Amino acid sequence: MLSPARVVHVGDLSDTDLASLGLARGDTLQAGEWFVRPDSLRPEAVRMPRETAVTGAFTHIRVINPSMAAIVATAGVRFADVPAIVECNTPNGIVIVTAIEPDRLRGVAEHRRFLDRLTAAIERTTGSVGVGIVGYGPFGGMGYTHGLAATETDGLHLAGICDTNAERREAALADFPHVSAYTELESLAGDDNVGVVIVATPPVLHAPIALALLRAGKHVVVEKPMCLTAADADMLLAEAAAVGRTITVHQSRRWDGDYLALRRAIDGGTIGDVFNMETFVGSFEHPCRWWHSDEALSGGAVYDWGSHHIDWILQIFGGPPDTVHASSHKRVWRDVTNSDQIDVHMRWADGREARFIQSDVAAIRKPKFFVQGTAGTIAADYRPVITDELVAGRGHVSTSWHHAEVASTLRVARYEPGYGIVEMSLPPVQTAGWPFHRALADHLLLGEPSPVPAEQSRDVVDVLERAHRSAAGSAAVSGA
Repeated sequence: MLSPARVVHVGDLSDTDLASLGLARGDTLQAGEWFVRPDSLRPEAVRMPRETAVTGAFTHIRVINPSMAAIVATAGVRFADVPAIVECNTPNGIVIVTAIEPDRLRGVAEHRRFLDRLTAAIERTTGSVGVGIVGYGPFGGMGYTHGLAATETDGLHLAGICDTNAERREAALADFPHVSAYTELESLAGDDNVGVVIVATPPVLHAPIALALLRAGKHVVVEKPMCLTAADADMLLAEAAAVGRTITVHQSRRWDGDYLALRRAIDGGTIGDVFNMETFVGSFEHPCRWWHSDEALSGGAVYDWGSHHIDWILQIFGGPPDTVHASSHKRVWRDVTNSDQIDVHMRWADGREARFIQSDVAAIRKPKFFVQGTAGTIAADYRPVITDELVAGRGHVSTSWHHAEVASTLRVARYEPGYGIVEMSLPPVQTAGWPFHRALADHLLLGEPSPVPAEQSRDVVDVLERAHRSAAGSAAVSGA
């Protein structure tokens, strides 16, 4: 007897079992790359890409009795759409039959998500969660980014913004005419059309605003960093648990193409076990002249790009370091209060180590990534991003973009015993849409995992706080 809610490969079923499901087996094709397309009308396909590639042998599934078996995903085989995943109803529940081995499908994140949804028997969700934004910010800033993401992500819609600056409220209404604009946090928190609020204010305000929103019954997304101290992070986690609401952090660079390529290479064992990782961001130019460079509002230099880079490091190393030692320099830019450069060293109990440098006084950039493993090394360099165009009436116009905004190609050098060093390059993983916001909608509407578990962001804050304290006192700071 077949078990309910079970995922099985057509090749593992007997002809009798297949017949009981309203199916029959067809020919098996040799391993290849197949583009599997979930049925867009299925509720499980919400916020999924139109198609995703997977490799493996393909065994045709023939649907003999459509009243018992529904095709929920197809694949293109010799220019014909054929069943790739079939949902079968049995007296004991649902059985999912696949034309490609389930382990192969589950090896691809999108297919794993689809199978998980099929076996969870989710109900069709047609609702949409209203998004609020606190701190809309300047033109093209994070407020606009989150507003655009909410507008373009199925399952989310922009419902309200809050900013004390009248010009920025007007900008928000110009960008999104149907949004409600508020001057007071209490007004946004009291808007029943707002289910989740994104806090995009300077970091010093993250903790009190997030706490007030949680107490008002809202789910909360905080821009990085989550807050400035581990104690505040613990307070927010405890409050979220007490009121039954989600708090997460917009660690958007977990979806950067070069970081995804780095993770792919490391997880695949390309360079063996990682024991050292160094990251860098910076140049020699005047730092921005707004709150990012004001230690009283930003928390200090390490809290800016360090929120992303140290998050990368902790993801790869599997958790926070045992000791943190940092040093800083204030030598050139006297009109701002952040350090000109901060250098953070992290060390784990087993001897692994990592380093992060952010600098506004580095005329030659160090590599973005330099990662050593027991079998090889991966490095990536920043590249300048300049667009050139001819504009009528203006002639040649050249525009420079921030060097850290474009994903880098990875250089990989691996030692092969008996042969020597083998070199290759890995392009960035291609990403599309708004992956964080899509995962947020999936979490709020379908109960899927939070896009960034708050506990992980708490660990990042802990390292940032220890680095800030160490740089001020020039001593190593151990974890709690």
